[in-house]
Amino acid sequence: DIIGLSGLITPSLDEMTHVAKEMKRRGFKQPLLIGGATTSRAHTAVKIAPHYDGPIIHVLDASRAVPVVSSLLSTDGRTDFVAKNATDQESLRQQHAGSAAKLVSIEEARLKAPKLDFSDLPQPEFDGVRVLENFPLAELRAFIDWTPFFHTWELRGVYPKILDHEKYGEQARKIFADANAMLDRFIADGSLTARAVYGFFPANRAGDDLIVWTDETRMTERTRLHHLRQQVAKDDGTPYRCLADFVAPVAADGRRRADLSANDLPTSESARHLPSAATDHIAAFAVTSGIGLDELVKNFKADLDDYNAIMAEAVADRLAEAFAECLHKRVRNEWGYGKTENLTTDDLIHEKYRGIRPAPGYPACPDHTEKRTLWQLLDAEANTGIQLTESFAMWPGSSVSGFYFAHPESRYFAVGKLGKDQIADYAERKGMTLTEAERWLGPWLNYTPAN
Repeated sequence: DIIGLSGLITPSLDEMTHVAKEMKRRGFKQPLLIGGATTSRAHTAVKIAPHYDGPIIHVLDASRAVPVVSSLLSTDGRTDFVAKNATDQESLRQQHAGSAAKLVSIEEARLKAPKLDFSDLPQPEFDGVRVLENFPLAELRAFIDWTPFFHTWELRGVYPKILDHEKYGEQARKIFADANAMLDRFIADGSLTARAVYGFFPANRAGDDLIVWTDETRMTERTRLHHLRQQVAKDDGTPYRCLADFVAPVAADGRRRADLSANDLPTSESARHLPSAATDHIAAFAVTSGIGLDELVKNFKADLDDYNAIMAEAVADRLAEAFAECLHKRVRNEWGYGKTENLTTDDLIHEKYRGIRPAPGYPACPDHTEKRTLWQLLDAEANTGIQLTESFAMWPGSSVSGFYFAHPESRYFAVGKLGKDQIADYAERKGMTLTEAERWLGPWLNYTPAN
């Protein structure tokens, strides 16, 4: 009667458009529901709905699926519901047509990059990769942020206050008790396994890229990490940020960042054999708490126990995020600057520490294809069992990966809308065609691609 699509990561958005086109080509008329973390009403209206003749409805979250389906199956209200949805989507398309952001050129954005001090560079205890096998789940328990767990069950609130909520505190307490009972089981019987790989790598900035060197001699380039810079015009004087800004630049004569102009920074493969580069580093990681989860979920479903199947996935997701937080604490200590931290669990959950851990596909580095380089650096699949799909989603799903930046002024930000000048430059740096870059970065384009 109805077909539903759920998008986990941004490449899913292209797949949804493809499905809509195929449904039209094959003469489908069934309503198509669009949902998931990466979707929105505007994207559904602008990018998906024009490619299908049947109703396409964006569903904000799972709790809205029942009334939407009821409206679509109703003999009385369906016509009005579908007509109103079409009218709303046309309005959104008209708004989008005149909503292009005002951008500055990529050249101007680079000239207005942050001016950071790199006179004090912490040195990690080691270079290279370390693997953590069968990490104790009991140790991760203290790092769990429980608030998103309740959102999985459509209970909006902040832990622990939600346990005493006047309306649904009783329900929150029950699922919280069930979650901890399941976690106790995982700890006791070892049915769920956590693994991680992480490493420190000598690195320097070259333009908007990061050169990762083969060793501390910094004579030979191992690989590059490619980053994007903010271009949306700013009237408040704040800089145009790029993640590469948080790593010290290469400098053939040993000069530090404050002494360099933009023209001094190499931006291509020519940035080799620079022995006087500042001794900065970047760290990378991949963690999973999903080893064994697939079998657990299958067993619950075979027993027709959907509740515990969802509970197992929800607990595993929380453990993965907790593992990323726990590992970040270890990395800060091994990098030196975190040894004097005196933070509570709540401080850790609210990230009241120096440094950030952005992930490919998220607002500061929206290109999922950078995970390929991350996986190569860490040999992540061999060391953890985490696989990347063709769309660069991680499997098992209860996995987290990314980079660690140590600079005291490093911060999270959203790249925002991007101009064709930067996309063309980025494609050239990555060795992609412009069309490929536009496909992977589609939601962030401030223009309509030719292809």
